[in-house]
Amino acid sequence: MPEHYGIEWAPVAQGDLDEILKYIAARDGVTAAVAIYGKIMHRIETLTAHPARCRIPPELEEVGVTEFRELIETPYSVFFHIRGARLGIVGVLDRRRDLGELLLQRVLRTPVA
Repeated sequence: MPEHYGIEWAPVAQGDLDEILKYIAARDGVTAAVAIYGKIMHRIETLTAHPARCRIPPELEEVGVTEFRELIETPYSVFFHIRGARLGIVGVLDRRRDLGELLLQRVLRTPVA
């Protein structure tokens, strides 16, 4: 295993995060959105050392999809895959939504590189 993993964002994952932050800014203000952004990004940075510590999302594991992992920053989940020394962030989703359906739709539409 590499000592340090690089992080790459899929455009759809960046869009997920942007939408979450826009929603929070509109509902709770820019300060709250900045705080959530900081928490999520800090947690993502911790992946560069030990990404395999994160669980396989149970919603995907139930249907036999095991190549993705999930990092939780409640109430949000960051979904990623590990390819060599690179981590691919493929989604940032609100766990209060129907994750099973969202993840299956995303897995079926998104090619894994």
